[in-house]
Amino acid sequence: MSVQDDLAAVKRCLEELVRTVGQLERTVTAERGAAPAPAAGRAENLVTIPDAPYDSGLWTDTDDEGLGARDRHAP
Repeated sequence: MSVQDDLAAVKRCLEELVRTVGQLERTVTAERGAAPAPAAGRAENLVTIPDAPYDSGLWTDTDDEGLGARDRHAP
């Protein structure tokens, strides 16, 4: 087998493991009588992010990423 074949086999095994663990978790939850967990990849509480610009006052004490502090020169 080539390395690519080995990686594909490992990926399939991991996907099967994730699927099996999900089934096991749902089974255990059902047996305990608790509400089932939400489906993977689906958020319970969605947060809407507004399109309006943020208040610039929130960023008065921050550093510019990669540039250092506003009152100093970048290295």
